[in-house]
Amino acid sequence: MPRSKNAVASRARKKKILKQAKGFYGKRKNVFTVAKNVVEKGMTYKFRGRKLKKREYRTLWIARINAAIRAEGMNYSTFMNKLTKSEVTLNRKVLADMAMNEPATFKAIVAHVK
Repeated sequence: MPRSKNAVASRARKKKILKQAKGFYGKRKNVFTVAKNVVEKGMTYKFRGRKLKKREYRTLWIARINAAIRAEGMNYSTFMNKLTKSEVTLNRKVLADMAMNEPATFKAIVAHVK
């Protein structure tokens, strides 16, 4: 009886990896053994990158709120403390967006908090 190699499944596995490696430079895109390692490493960075993205956006929002609130004569930590005490439930994302795009509304919130 001849040996069965299951070429269909192994080819599909290789195509899947090479498809994920599309756009890479040199052998990384068309040599399976190299592409497999690069794709595997890329997947770990992908996971880590999603966590970093959240951290970076929060930092950006805080910087925007701080810049807008200093123009009103207050600093970030004082503003956030007063915001919490006055029971305003707006998160940093919304506050940063309002500070950038709707300064009049943001000033009204600051006036309410003061």
